[in-house]
Amino acid sequence: EENSDLFHAVPWSCGTLGFLVAAEIKIVPAKAWVKLRYEPVRDLENICKRFTEASENKQNTFVEGIQYSLDSAVIMTGTLTDHAEPDKINRIGLHFKPWFFKHVESYLKGDHSGVEFIPLRQYYHRHTRSIFWELQDIIPFGNNPVFRWLFGWMVPPKISLLKLTQGETIRRLYEQHHVVQDMLVPMKHLQAAITRFHQEINVYPLWLCPFLLPPGRGMVHPKGQQEELYVDIGAYGEPKVKHFEARASTRQLEKFVREVHGFQMLYADVYMDREEFWEMFDGQLYHKLRAEFGCMEAFPEVYDKICKSARH
Repeated sequence: EENSDLFHAVPWSCGTLGFLVAAEIKIVPAKAWVKLRYEPVRDLENICKRFTEASENKQNTFVEGIQYSLDSAVIMTGTLTDHAEPDKINRIGLHFKPWFFKHVESYLKGDHSGVEFIPLRQYYHRHTRSIFWELQDIIPFGNNPVFRWLFGWMVPPKISLLKLTQGETIRRLYEQHHVVQDMLVPMKHLQAAITRFHQEINVYPLWLCPFLLPPGRGMVHPKGQQEELYVDIGAYGEPKVKHFEARASTRQLEKFVREVHGFQMLYADVYMDREEFWEMFDGQLYHKLRAEFGCMEAFPEVYDKICKSARH
């Protein structure tokens, strides 16, 4: 009710409307453990069906999917609890423990479900040590038990340090042979989206993370006036398609995401032109407030700030 226009316009504006210096957020009581269930699932249609069901189930506090190939995935559902069964405790945050995505993959390889109790803080940081699965490209032997035992306490390396020591040639090579993208698509288009990711880039694992997108007037909202279930598809790694070309392949994915009324995370490389960008995002309220608050003189437009196309 208070500053309603700003409330809707600030998300995704990337600091181009001003600086947010304070916010009130709702919190829930924390519990000591996450009771996590692992379920290996085969066949793409079945994966999408099970993932949608898990995401729609209000009993689940956490839902996550890791897709290891076009037709194999592990779906995880978690609930908060204050009590853990001692023989099922897994402190995944200890430095010598296997990388989490490799631990999850063991349920797929063994073709069995399972339940574990993970300390809450360690659950939140489940992908931190291996930077999801990016660290396997930086330190290929990083998940070796000997390396983990002796040097596991040293990871993850600071990204800022890696960037500092990375030359321009390496940076360009990395961009041409590596994908880091998050695309948000309506859950109803999940199967088509995974198929398209497979065709255009063929990067695995894929990260699947559901979220409820509420209606609104800002840059990102569902098409209708009702909240809608979306899924974030995260692709991080080396593309395995022969025809991969960073700009052309990403533009094909961006085009698909626009067509299904999805959105691209703006931290990633964005190759859309200005018209395509504002076709994906709703700029009506954003541009109105930029004019009202005199932002044009103070800040670049969000497209100019984050899009590679704007800098060519």
